[in-house]
Amino acid sequence: QVQLVESGGGSVQAGGSLRLSCAASEYRDRMAWFRQVPGKEREGVAGIGITMRSTVRACYADSVKGRFTISRDNTRNTLYLQMNSLKPEDSAMYYCATGGGFDCTLAESDFNYWGQGTQVTVSS
Repeated sequence: QVQLVESGGGSVQAGGSLRLSCAASEYRDRMAWFRQVPGKEREGVAGIGITMRSTVRACYADSVKGRFTISRDNTRNTLYLQMNSLKPEDSAMYYCATGGGFDCTLAESDFNYWGQGTQVTVSS
């Protein structure tokens, strides 16, 4: 059973920045950040994985490309999401997730371990 604990959420004005962290109980090749607004489906935001050549690869939703950066510290089993130029539409509960496999994906069905989430609120 993999344990995931998110932190770093909060309230910020539009244009501001936040960095989310996700502490994992063990290393996993494939990890990702998702977000969900009440009444809407959960959306993959940014993922990280390993290619066949063992290089790190990140993947992003079009809505956050150029503004969000996913990274990890393998020595601490911690995943990060740096969020810059935040917009009100980025407001959501943000979840860290991991699953089997190694490549980068944002398909929710590829993840079977989830954290409890951290709330991000962006005001205009």
